Amino acid sequence: MSEAADVHRAKLASLRAETEAALLAARLISNLRLGSFAIAIGVGWGVFAERAISGFWLIPLAGVFLALVVAHDSARRRRLRAERACEHHEHALARMEHRFAGLGRTGERYLDPEHPYAMHLDLFGRGSLFELLSRAQTRAGEDRLAAWLLAPGSAEALRERHRAVEELRGRLDLREDLAVLGPEIRHGVHPEPLVRWGEAQAFPHGAGYRVGAALLASVTSLAIVSALLGASWLPVYLAVAAQSLFALLLHRRVEAVLEAVEAPAKDLAQLAALIERVEREPVASPRLVALREALEIDGVPASRDLARLHRLVTLLDWRRNQLFAPVSLLLLWGTQHAFALEAWRARCGHRLAGWLDALGELEALCDLAAHAYEHPADPFPELVDAGPVFDARGLGHPLLPEAVCVRNDLELDASLALLVVSGSNMSGKSTLLRSVGTAVAMALAGAPVRAHRLRVSALALGASLRVQDSLQEGASRFFAELLCLRRVVALCAGPRPVLFLLDEILQGTNSHDRGVGATGLVHGLLARGAIGLVTTHDLALTAMVDGLAGRARNAHFEDELRDGELYFDYRLREGVVRRSNALALMRSVGLELDARAR
Repeated sequence: MSEAADVHRAKLASLRAETEAALLAARLISNLRLGSFAIAIGVGWGVFAERAISGFWLIPLAGVFLALVVAHDSARRRRLRAERACEHHEHALARMEHRFAGLGRTGERYLDPEHPYAMHLDLFGRGSLFELLSRAQTRAGEDRLAAWLLAPGSAEALRERHRAVEELRGRLDLREDLAVLGPEIRHGVHPEPLVRWGEAQAFPHGAGYRVGAALLASVTSLAIVSALLGASWLPVYLAVAAQSLFALLLHRRVEAVLEAVEAPAKDLAQLAALIERVEREPVASPRLVALREALEIDGVPASRDLARLHRLVTLLDWRRNQLFAPVSLLLLWGTQHAFALEAWRARCGHRLAGWLDALGELEALCDLAAHAYEHPADPFPELVDAGPVFDARGLGHPLLPEAVCVRNDLELDASLALLVVSGSNMSGKSTLLRSVGTAVAMALAGAPVRAHRLRVSALALGASLRVQDSLQEGASRFFAELLCLRRVVALCAGPRPVLFLLDEILQGTNSHDRGVGATGLVHGLLARGAIGLVTTHDLALTAMVDGLAGRARNAHFEDELRDGELYFDYRLREGVVRRSNALALMRSVGLELDARAR
């Protein structure tokens, strides 16, 4: 296992010891707290029942009890933090050991059946590439990573991401801290309502309203204090009547403000803490510096403004306390906080979307950095300006354990634009296509790739690998495949050259139509400047390379029958495969064939 795994194991051992120490400390403090409470009862009996000792002794005992309460809460929080950090490093080891399926976020909400390759390359779902990569603690971070996987970036943007990821690669403490803050954030912050609230038009009011509300609350308070000290209660009645009229006139607007802020602004303390942690991290690469600057307003960190918003929402909630409710009415609590919230929204609300967007991109970069750290042998691709180019040495699939991952070399460009791969069932044809597609998706997202070396240009990726019929839509598998192929062809109208990956092309029709249709389709794609791979076990389709003037060639995977069992080496070889394993596979699962069919 790599050095990265050793580091994760060492941190995990240290954190488990820290968890146990915090647990023991919490138990000890709990016992001490119980003992101090029992002593306080005894002293209280002596003070109030027996009148034997001075009540002064209750003061230090109360101080000790409160100190133990605070210490117990601190130990509890240390234990909780250590447990979450342990989970972070356990999941990192699980990813490195390919035990991650079901532990992370699957991203299935990003699956779009109309997307040209997402459904075909295991990008999302249980055990998917997204689950392998994603560690983001906010929805914005997940959205950004998914967007990078679904849409290729420009060469300039990708080079900036490479520099940022390389800088973040070794920042284990940053990733651990973000993971520790994560559970509250994931359950507490819903970015869409928060952004909508921030971008909505603020309640229009002048400074006079705020000054008037504060003045009325102050006058009422002074009048009440004066009355309690013996002065007349008439000023109290007049002040309460004045502020009641003021509140009544603004009631609808104030209630609209308070109702609007309820859902989106809860639990913002954790979001402020996460942004504050990001703000403290030193950065140097241009993209990270730009993201840091996006988290400021005139030099004021976004975390400070978010913390202030959280304080306002927390103070607003005090009015629901039964003991404080009468006081809040006398102080125009809701009205004054509505003014403060609207002032915050007028100054910062329109920046919420930008803050969340910057935080999401930072999280996505941290996701790629963690993957780069955990897979140090995976290089960043070399981005080629002129294309189309896909040139891989030692290409593998990142979802396969290294022990079983067989790597192959593959090169496609304008001079060698097509590779027709023949071979038996289960020989590795589909895995090769998925390896190529996944490498392109990762390369054009800014991630390291599973290869010894990869040169790739800006490509538009289109695939037809996982095609299913639909009973609800009344579509056969053949028709569903035609729709996939139409999406691939449509990509050729875009600005980027296309890389197509077609698995067992047109197998839902007769051999004559299949040959004519597949050859015409592929030749048409090549005429539009596309490059790609086609797999088939129908050896007649290997003839589609004829007449392409050396721009296409055949390759194949082999199998070997030994003692009644099939063995595959998954090595890509030149030429057309010369044998099939279908009958052997039928026999291997217990299907007896009539002697006349042998």
